[in-house]
Amino acid sequence: MNWRGKPLRTFKIVVSLIGNTTTRAGLIVHAALDHGRYPTGKKVSRKEISELNIERNKFHGDWNYVIRPHAKDK
Repeated sequence: MNWRGKPLRTFKIVVSLIGNTTTRAGLIVHAALDHGRYPTGKKVSRKEISELNIERNKFHGDWNYVIRPHAKDK
């Protein structure tokens, strides 16, 4: 059960709950189910990981982080 006490039995329910998320600050969330098929088991090298522009949060940076684009050369 989720925090509203509604069982998460279908993707439709999950997407609906995510899409109806709001905050007092005015955040509005749009959610849609992606039916695309994506390859699994793809390996990412240590070099590729090291080249990412990762900004880790002070609180549990191993879980909470932002991957930012690299600055473009002018």
